[in-house]
Amino acid sequence: MSGADARGAGRDPGLQPERTRLAWRRTTLASTVVVALAVRAVSAGGGSAAGIVACALCCAWWLGFLWVAHRRIRGLAAVSAPGAPAASYAVGAVICTVAMAVCGAVLVGAG
Repeated sequence: MSGADARGAGRDPGLQPERTRLAWRRTTLASTVVVALAVRAVSAGGGSAAGIVACALCCAWWLGFLWVAHRRIRGLAAVSAPGAPAASYAVGAVICTVAMAVCGAVLVGAG
């Protein structure tokens, strides 16, 4: 048996998809907290027009991220040995994350 075969022999193939699902769930939870803090910042500060727009956009991007994460989690659960995520999932997650970060920067700057 080669070194690679020996290392893979005792591995449980179900653990990696489970860790990936948990990572998607943690990231979704973290983005939910960010949106809750954004809503709180806008509502507590009286809300400037830029802050309200940034908060609304942050909520919209959060919904987009939830959709991407839900699709990926369902895809991981549907097969026993999932492959790499589709490029559209990766690009969608990156776009939503960067857009929420930009909206957060606007909220901090507006506050």
